[in-house]
Amino acid sequence: MLGNIADVKGNCLYGGSMRKPASAYRGVQVFTYKELEFATDNFSEANVIGNGGSSVVYKGVLADGTVAAIKRLHRDRKQGERAFRMEVDLLSRLNSPYLVELLGYCADQHHRLLIFEFMPNGTLQHHLHHPSSEYRPLDWGSRLRIALDCARALEFLHEHATPTVIHRDFKCTNVLLDQHLRAKVSDFGLAKMGSDKTSGQISTRVPRTTGYIAPEYASTGKLTTKSDVYSYGVVLLQLLTGRVPLDIKRPPGEHVLVSWALPRLTNRDKVDEMVDPAIQGQYSKKDLIQVAAIAAMCVQPEADYRPLMVDVVQSLIPLAKNFNSVNSPGFLRFHRQSSGLKY
Repeated sequence: MLGNIADVKGNCLYGGSMRKPASAYRGVQVFTYKELEFATDNFSEANVIGNGGSSVVYKGVLADGTVAAIKRLHRDRKQGERAFRMEVDLLSRLNSPYLVELLGYCADQHHRLLIFEFMPNGTLQHHLHHPSSEYRPLDWGSRLRIALDCARALEFLHEHATPTVIHRDFKCTNVLLDQHLRAKVSDFGLAKMGSDKTSGQISTRVPRTTGYIAPEYASTGKLTTKSDVYSYGVVLLQLLTGRVPLDIKRPPGEHVLVSWALPRLTNRDKVDEMVDPAIQGQYSKKDLIQVAAIAAMCVQPEADYRPLMVDVVQSLIPLAKNFNSVNSPGFLRFHRQSSGLKY
């Protein structure tokens, strides 16, 4: 983890550790609070692109002209301090095209801010569940590419990061889309570094994110990479069905997405009925059945029956390569009309 943070004339220095400062990794910069005030027009409401329980995200323009997403953590939150340190520590040394890039950070006095690359097409959550003139429904090909990008992100964290990283809060709001609707995973504040073995367990407090938490993690607090696989399966179900993980407005028996979906995912006659109406007719029945089978494996109640993310990636590659969503009429129509999208 990070060393102690000390404020020195508005800049942040890392001390008390043999670890290199974050600025030594991949060009991560240290910013003063005044620089970020200027970048966001004094944190203007007009520049807000995301608002969560622990932070507000602003669109800003840095001194060199770079457009960035500037995440301002709320004060007086111990969990926020831990999340800040974890994000700086992880993203300053993990390098993957499937993870959102950390451009810099600020720990000026009591201020804690993170500066990320700007993702102009916002979150997957908005595209799936809040379609509008800004957020067009995603076509089938785009959904397959997003599913593969997310799978590659988790594969990188589980198989290639040392030590293994468990995201612990993988969900639609933490999947960001670039100008070509390619996905990158964000928000590593709750991440845990775990055993190099997928069977390794970590005891930890369970996040309150409803609908994405693996059952064994929710009941015992024991965390493994298979917990991320379950969360990924829920997101894949959202891509497939257009439904949210928990929706009490639906009829009885349909409130919980996983419970409703599981018996239908392997039923060739019922799987068509599950598909998001926005993508009807854009897929082959064979591809649909394969995607449904992947989702069914990922959300198995028993963790041991869930696949590794490397296997999910290999299963999705042949499906995604059949669709060039960037050249599809649906994407081109969407891309021409999209601008200024919010997180």
